[in-house]
Amino acid sequence: MRQFARFLYIAFTVLRFGLDDIALSHFRQRWVRALAAVVTLGRRYDESRGVRLRRALERLGPIFVKFGQVLSTRRDLLPLDIADELARLQDRVPPFPSAQAVALVEAAFGRRIDEVFSYFSPEPVASASIAQVHFATLRDGREVAVKVLRPGMLSIIEDDLALLHRFARWMERTSTDARRLKPREVVAEFDIYLHDELDLVREAANAAQLRRNMEGLNLVLVPEMLWDLCAPGVIVMERMHGVPISQIGRLREAGVDIPKLARDGVTIFFTQVFRDGFFHADMHPGNIQVSLEPATFGRYIALDFGIMGTLTEVDKEYLAQNFIAFFRRDYKRVAELHLESGWVPPDTRIDALESAIRAVCEPHFDRPLKDISLGQVLLRLFQTSRRFNVEIQPQLVLLQKTLLNVEGLGRQLDPELDLWATAKPFLERWMNEQIGWRALVDRLKHEAPHYARLLPEMPRLLHHALQRAPGKADDSQALLAAILGEQRRTNRLLQGILWGGLGFALGVGLMRLALRLHMLAPA
Repeated sequence: MRQFARFLYIAFTVLRFGLDDIALSHFRQRWVRALAAVVTLGRRYDESRGVRLRRALERLGPIFVKFGQVLSTRRDLLPLDIADELARLQDRVPPFPSAQAVALVEAAFGRRIDEVFSYFSPEPVASASIAQVHFATLRDGREVAVKVLRPGMLSIIEDDLALLHRFARWMERTSTDARRLKPREVVAEFDIYLHDELDLVREAANAAQLRRNMEGLNLVLVPEMLWDLCAPGVIVMERMHGVPISQIGRLREAGVDIPKLARDGVTIFFTQVFRDGFFHADMHPGNIQVSLEPATFGRYIALDFGIMGTLTEVDKEYLAQNFIAFFRRDYKRVAELHLESGWVPPDTRIDALESAIRAVCEPHFDRPLKDISLGQVLLRLFQTSRRFNVEIQPQLVLLQKTLLNVEGLGRQLDPELDLWATAKPFLERWMNEQIGWRALVDRLKHEAPHYARLLPEMPRLLHHALQRAPGKADDSQALLAAILGEQRRTNRLLQGILWGGLGFALGVGLMRLALRLHMLAPA
């Protein structure tokens, strides 16, 4: 019943603010325009379409606000009047009353607010879909930012997610093509991230991890969390002083190198994704500032860590190989990687897939960002994926969203930025580190406990497989295949140990020879 009531409220909001009129007005077909004239008959609006869209998304709640935030970064895909209004959703969503915020803080800490802070700003400095932020000063004089979760968020989000789950099930039942897109898995991923965002302690932990990861990069600042003042509904962190990255004119007047800032943003993104496998997945301009302090001038300031993406080692290596093959225009290798990963059916013709990928990607090389629409590239790739039955990977949806954010941000900072040329050296260096001696040593350390347990068991497992009854042939073959797979991994390990030992012996031999020559040399 709650879901049906929520559906009616969404439908009422769409009609009240004329979102159906906005959507239908973009079609050129006569019958669509006639339909628009009928469904909007008698409705008049005093506000512009951008204002109506923004207000409707605000009323519909956090999921819709987040959708508007993503759209706001794509000024290349939206009319400017709509993009400008949606940008207000980044940090200017209507706040909830300050008295309510104070009550929530006192309830979280079990103390009066003046016992915790010597000053607490009644007006929020930023207000978004999930929470709002107030500046404050601790009793010891330290300046902090206090993030307070919006009340009543859980029920709204769960109602919307229930509708999304229902819609995803309906899509899978009614469309073969929709099943390839795995809508239920995508919604399930979205469900996890949204519920994680409702726990501010988890956000504080994300910030602490990102702060450690970024320490040596010297390109981005992450606020320190005050763990004694962190609770599921309220967190207190170091106050950061910076200029919103959307205020490019102000940054330029202060002397910030804007093209370098754009290149640094690409470096930060690829470092988080491929080196750490842990990346900020909500990189709209409302969450990014730039420091003008002398000691950290020109560095990024990251805020809001509710949504973070993670990648496994397998995902990282696969993506890096795809990117590098793409940068080298080795479209055959891109096609082979899709086949090896199981993303396309095993009977797919490599040459046909290679040709299709080349047709999508080749026109976009050696061109500045202002002449490239990654959104259009992804749309073409999506059309190609339908033709070849490419399976969508739900674990990469956040990465795709973040890549669109990064491109939109880079387009605002420096339209002349060559996204590909900036990223290629980083990815090649990262891949070299993955296959070099240091990578070998790290993998040996990681795998050693596993093989120390497995190697003594190999003769028994092999004997057991060969002694299986004839009626169990399929099981025996499966077990034998698994054992042979482990043997191949073991062989690679032994080869690594052998070559590592030879390298070590050669190094020792050279050191002894150098020492002997030194002793024989005349004084």
